Amino acid sequence: MSARAEDRTARARDLGGRPTAPDGPAADPATPGRPADDLDARQAALDGLAGSLRERMLARPADPGAPEDAQERIRALVDREASVLDERSRAALVARIAERSFGLGPLEPLLADPEVDEILVCGTAPAWVERRGRLEPTEVRFAGDGELRHAIERILAPLGRRVDEAEPLVDARLPDGSRVNVVIPPLALDGPVLTIRRFRRRGFSPDELVGNGTLTAPLAELLGRAVRRRCNLLVCGGTGSGKTTLLNALSSFIDPGERVVTIEDAAELRLRQPHVLRLEARPPNLEGRGEVTIRRLVKNALRMRPDRIVVGEVRGAEALDMLTALSAGHDGSLCTVHAGSAAEALRRLETLALMADVGLPHAAIREQVADAIDLVVCQARAADGSRCVTAVAEVVRVAGGAAAREVYTFRAGRPTWRAPLGEELAAKLERG
Repeated sequence: MSARAEDRTARARDLGGRPTAPDGPAADPATPGRPADDLDARQAALDGLAGSLRERMLARPADPGAPEDAQERIRALVDREASVLDERSRAALVARIAERSFGLGPLEPLLADPEVDEILVCGTAPAWVERRGRLEPTEVRFAGDGELRHAIERILAPLGRRVDEAEPLVDARLPDGSRVNVVIPPLALDGPVLTIRRFRRRGFSPDELVGNGTLTAPLAELLGRAVRRRCNLLVCGGTGSGKTTLLNALSSFIDPGERVVTIEDAAELRLRQPHVLRLEARPPNLEGRGEVTIRRLVKNALRMRPDRIVVGEVRGAEALDMLTALSAGHDGSLCTVHAGSAAEALRRLETLALMADVGLPHAAIREQVADAIDLVVCQARAADGSRCVTAVAEVVRVAGGAAAREVYTFRAGRPTWRAPLGEELAAKLERG
């Protein structure tokens, strides 16, 4: 028996199969009644064989006349190198090699689970996921840091991005729009850290947010009127509080005949209007060139004849350009900012605008904030994982500039309307 044939026979025994003649039936490795540790051993052997065959496929150029489709190449390789296995084992082997070649390996089942909102990986430790707002551990893990690095490279390579010791932090996104963050050693002490925030192709509608308790019906009606009457809304909240989800839902109140420009660091918004122009910031390339910032996109959007500008998140000097645009007649815009309350959101907007470093006095920026923003909507995530709009505040002018006056709060499970809207804003909502 040749060395290759002996190797195939040994692998088949590891997988729980029975070596047979080429035309004879192989034992089913998934026969019921086998001990659990035997099943684990066969799965580990199948994973090892998949990794070995994948490396062989990558290292060896395709033969003349071989199938051009990668999936067919994998099938041909498995049929040639693992013919001793039965059909079910060969199919599982093809799937594993495909995962390691094109997908994210062991994370593929989690990505296919519609209930998973986030996937959190730290080295070779078991991955964690977020389902329905709660974190929970899984049994999914990478066999080694090398396999995890290969998965990260498969995410970054199509985008022209890289991560290495010189650039150990990187943001990216998957083809479906899911947001990806990567941190590698030496910054990550326990191995590469991979965070994937899933993207949902169909966002929640306002009615669905009312149904799941994020909004009350009267509040949804108020915010809908504010969007239709072209008020400028600022949505604030912490990480994972659902700001982008709420922004998506509020955008459904925009008139279909309007031209809307969306600007994001990583494209997540999916507006349903027919005339939407989506812009996405671009990081520097491998040579450190070609960066296009959100601030530059905001400036350019003003030349695109927008009826509305929607900024996924204001987090830098673009705040000044946004405030200038909103104060100069580009009303009806929506944006989000990281903040825990309406008052904090206004202060943060002022601080971000000062980062533009154009020498404007703080008082002038505060005046712009008072002119630009009409309502601040605060959203939070509760301990049980649910998301809820906790407050809505009207921006009013005071002696020092802008202040937030709460008109609605949601505390201890009870909505409360605290004060009527100011005369100017109330009149604006009644027009039309």
